[in-house]
Amino acid sequence: MKGWTRRALLLAALGMLWPLTAPAPLIYRAGEGWYYEPVGAKGDWIKARAKDQLEVAKQAFEKKDYSLAMRAARRTVSQWPLSDYAPEAQYLLGRCYEAKGNGEKAFKEYQKLLEKYPKIQNYEEIVKRQYEIANSYLGGKWFRLFGLVPLYPSMEKTADMYEKILKNAPYADFAPEAQMKIGVAQEKKKDLFIKNPDYEAAVRAYEKAADRYHDRPKAAADALFNAGLAYYKQARAAEYDQNISAKAIATFSDFIDLYPTDSRVPEAVKMRAAMQTERARGYFEIARYYERRKFYTAAEIYYNETVNAASTSPYALEALKRIDYLKKSGKTRPVASKPAAAPEGDKAGKPGAESGTKPADKPADKPAGTANN
Repeated sequence: MKGWTRRALLLAALGMLWPLTAPAPLIYRAGEGWYYEPVGAKGDWIKARAKDQLEVAKQAFEKKDYSLAMRAARRTVSQWPLSDYAPEAQYLLGRCYEAKGNGEKAFKEYQKLLEKYPKIQNYEEIVKRQYEIANSYLGGKWFRLFGLVPLYPSMEKTADMYEKILKNAPYADFAPEAQMKIGVAQEKKKDLFIKNPDYEAAVRAYEKAADRYHDRPKAAADALFNAGLAYYKQARAAEYDQNISAKAIATFSDFIDLYPTDSRVPEAVKMRAAMQTERARGYFEIARYYERRKFYTAAEIYYNETVNAASTSPYALEALKRIDYLKKSGKTRPVASKPAAAPEGDKAGKPGAESGTKPADKPADKPAGTANN
């Protein structure tokens, strides 16, 4: 037994002394990070001069050996950041990621390039590449988890890309479209894959485009129309809000007045009319609310508002009948303005406290189907 023990210990000692070669495919270099070095590789891609190192990166990129191109380009940037070859090496990093289908990382490498080397000759081309990458994500491309696995779309990240693009080149040819696409991204937002558009943020983006690029008629017209459309969608998406409908009406009116020959004018007129009719409905509901509670003067005021909002709508025709009835029945008296506590037309659903005969406490409930406060 002791003999076997001695032999085992002797073999273990010999094993520890025996020269071994183990492949080390993962290598780390300061400023370059971890990378894979194939077994048997001699590392002859590493050069002593920036010019030679960049040449390795360029040749590898042409051969579509993107892993080697990225290692060589990254080493050029990290070892010689102030050299004339660093900007092109940084550019190659972005191109490699783009070629590999990782748009998010490509965008970030291009952003580093523009921030570190703002005088690079192909500045506009690089920003245009960023714009095309952002467009792909607006179209539904998924962002990657930890930069590796495609996992989820994100309109918030997409909008942030467009914001960076506009900061880089606020007056590029594609800048108006980039600004408007921030609005599109806000309208396409989702929470856990369920649509949750941010119409207010979308309108801000469209209005900013209309204001900043007012000297570009087509872009300004597109932006103003999209702002009106966003208001229109918002007004119809939830419980009715008089304030939003008023903004939609005003925006469509501006669009019709400023761009009367635009092919979308008939559509704008139709949507404006729909908002005016809905606004009239809101006033009519308030008027009926007052009348049922015998606040006849207030009722007459809001019947008149109904007529002013959309004079040809069914609500306006019925409102005229109610006004005539109230006057003939002697239930109202002449008034110059709305009751002080009544809503001013911005949001329906907060009736005032003035009645047709004497002051009264404000009723506790509110008319159904009016504003969302």
